[in-house]
Amino acid sequence: MARDRDLDLTLFGATGFVGRLVAEHLAAAAPEGLRVALAGRSRERLEAVREGLGPTAADWPLVIADSADEDSLRALAERSRVVVTTVGPYQRHGLQLAVACARAGTDYADLTGEVLFVRELVERCHEAARSSGARIVVSCGFDSVPSDLAVHLLQRRAIADGAGGLGDTTLRVRRLAGGVSGGTIDSMRLQLRRAAEDPSLRPVLADPGALSGGAPVASGQRDVWRPFRDAETGEWDAPFVMAGYNSRLVRRSDTLLRASSGGTGYGDRFRYREVLPTGSGLGGRMRAAGIAAAMGAAVAAMSTPGVRSLVDRSLPTPGKGPSEERRRAGSFAMETTTRAADGRRYRARVAAQGDPGYAATSVMLGEAALALAVDSDRCSADGGVLTPAVAMGDVLVERLRAQGFTLEVSPA
Repeated sequence: MARDRDLDLTLFGATGFVGRLVAEHLAAAAPEGLRVALAGRSRERLEAVREGLGPTAADWPLVIADSADEDSLRALAERSRVVVTTVGPYQRHGLQLAVACARAGTDYADLTGEVLFVRELVERCHEAARSSGARIVVSCGFDSVPSDLAVHLLQRRAIADGAGGLGDTTLRVRRLAGGVSGGTIDSMRLQLRRAAEDPSLRPVLADPGALSGGAPVASGQRDVWRPFRDAETGEWDAPFVMAGYNSRLVRRSDTLLRASSGGTGYGDRFRYREVLPTGSGLGGRMRAAGIAAAMGAAVAAMSTPGVRSLVDRSLPTPGKGPSEERRRAGSFAMETTTRAADGRRYRARVAAQGDPGYAATSVMLGEAALALAVDSDRCSADGGVLTPAVAMGDVLVERLRAQGFTLEVSPA
C-alpha cells in the first residue's frame, strides 16, 4: 500500500523555475517529519536547489528520474505516497509519470492546462487509478484552482441554504496582474501544433465536454469567442484566454460528482463560462473587440507553419520567469456568480496576492500536494483522474485560506 512507502511526497521537476518555487513553499510549509524528496534529471542541479532551501531541507533525499525513462518514473512512483510534478508540457513529458502513479496507487498532482493531455489521461488512466486508489489530480495551479473551487463553494452554499442546484454560472476576471508563464505558452503552442497536424483533434478541442469522459453536458454550453454585452452587469465581456481549458475542467468536476452522488452534480441546469469584463460603453466595447481580435490572431499565428516560428521568438520561453519583486507585485481576483434552482443568486470571490502564474501557482500546487500527503484521510476516498474540487474540496480551501488567499461566498 502507498502508506508503506519510504517517501511521503516527491517533487518532480524541482530544478525548473516553477519547481524551485514549489520547493521553497514546501520547505516553508511542510510539517516536521514529512518525508519530502526532490526529483529531476541532474543530481548536481538538485543539490543546488536543496542547498538554497536552508536547513529544513538539508536531509531531503534526491531522486534521479527522467520523463523519457519509464523505469525511473516507475521507481519514483513506487517509492512515494504522493508525486507532484511541474515538468511540462505534460502532453510531451507528463503521461508516463501519471500512468506510473495510477498503476502504483500513488497520488499525483500537476499544473496542466492541456485539454488533449487530460483527455488522453482520462482514457488511459482513470479506470486504472480507480482500481489502485490513486488520486490523479490535474490542474492544481492557476489552471484551474480558482475556477474549480469557486464553483465548489457556490454549490456548498446553495446546498446549505436549500436553494437547489446551480444554473447559469459565470466567472469574471476582475483583476489579473502578472507575467505570462513560458510553460503555459509552450503548452498552448504544442496543443495548437498537434491540432494543426492532426485535424481529427480539432473537434476534441472544440467539445465543451471534452474532459467529461463521454458524459453529456447541459445544453447551451459553448465557448465565448466574441465580445458581447453582459445582460447581468451591463459591461462588455471579452473571451478569457484560459476559459477553453478551465471550463472543461469545471465540467469534469460536475461529471465526477454526478457519478459519485447519485446523479446530482452541480445541477441539471448547470452551465458554465468564463469571461474578461472590459467596462461599459463604447470604450468597453472597443477593448473587448481588441482582446478578441488579438486572441484570434495569436491562435492563428501559432497554428500556421512559417508564421509560428516568428511568433515563438517573441514569446516567453519555458524555464524562465519574472523576478521576485515582480512575482510579489502580481495578484488576481476572480468573481463567479450563479443563480440557484430556487432563483437565489450567489457570488464567490477567489483572490490572492502574487503573480498568478508563478507565486500564486506555486502555493496552490504546494498546498494541493500537502493536502494529499498530510490530510489524505479528509480528501476523496475515490481514485481516478480527478479535479482539485473533487479530490480535495474543502481541505484545499482551508489550506489556501491559511496561506492568505481569499475564498468566500455571499448572496449576490
